[in-house]
Amino acid sequence: MYHIVYSIVIPVFNEEAVILESHKRLKTIMDTCNESYEMIFVDDGSSDNTLELIKEICKQDSCSRMVSFSRNFGHQTAITAGMEFATGDVVIIIDADLQDPPEVILDMIAKWKEGYQVVYGKRLQRKGETFFKKMTAKIFYRILNLLTDVEIPVDVGDFRLIDQKVCEALKSLPERNRYVRGLVSWVGFRQTSVTYNREERFAGETKYPLRQMFRFATDGITSFSHKPLKISIFFGSILSMFSFIYMIVVIYQKLFTNAVISGWASTMAVILFFNGVTLIMLGIIGVYIGRIYDEAKARPLYIVGETVGFDNDKS
Repeated sequence: MYHIVYSIVIPVFNEEAVILESHKRLKTIMDTCNESYEMIFVDDGSSDNTLELIKEICKQDSCSRMVSFSRNFGHQTAITAGMEFATGDVVIIIDADLQDPPEVILDMIAKWKEGYQVVYGKRLQRKGETFFKKMTAKIFYRILNLLTDVEIPVDVGDFRLIDQKVCEALKSLPERNRYVRGLVSWVGFRQTSVTYNREERFAGETKYPLRQMFRFATDGITSFSHKPLKISIFFGSILSMFSFIYMIVVIYQKLFTNAVISGWASTMAVILFFNGVTLIMLGIIGVYIGRIYDEAKARPLYIVGETVGFDNDKS
């Protein structure tokens, strides 16, 4: 097989409305490079006609390949699979929804040729997204940087270029609950950014509703920080101290004053508040234990159902 310079990894889930246009724009851009490339579409268990459309693309375009999961394993897992199947000197990750303009890839390649090993896209504007989503994303990235020792660039998604050496380092990381953009920052190497305006979706619906966004945020924080556990210890210590002081005050009033100790409503309110804080702390601990449980099972990160366009295709 001839030498590949650029591997474009495109994670896909239920994108039948946009996949043909996505392939067309990516191919147009990559053909201008005058260097060898491959496009790896990773189908994350789509339930619409996406899989069949990708197969048709692979039949008509020798540069296109497909990896299809046996079921939905998640966006970050799809990115990881694409990196594992990639053979190029450079791996470029881009979603199929065309919110990240493929034309920016040329700017990333230019930075790579200057000697940078990671080039990530930094969003200046996020068109077509609600105020709530923009604000929660902005807050999350800044909270994440406060909690972690690794500096993770703000206003940056998974749209990026990584050198093969960086890709190999990422493939050596075994964790199951993956937060790829954080892992890329963690491995280091020479990194820079290119700026762009994020467009509205070309077609279809977002694959990150509020529930998925919350899970993604939880993975990001718990993957790169133990500070939530330390914060739990701090709050637990503070509440215990105040509780002890309050107990001393109550005993003093009972033994040395004639004050009537009343206020069952306020007492119950305090008890319920403390119980609520305790449950939150237990929940935080439970999240970390759950991650340990996932790692201990050591199941494969994903299961491939079918491949197309590779030397050893299987179905």
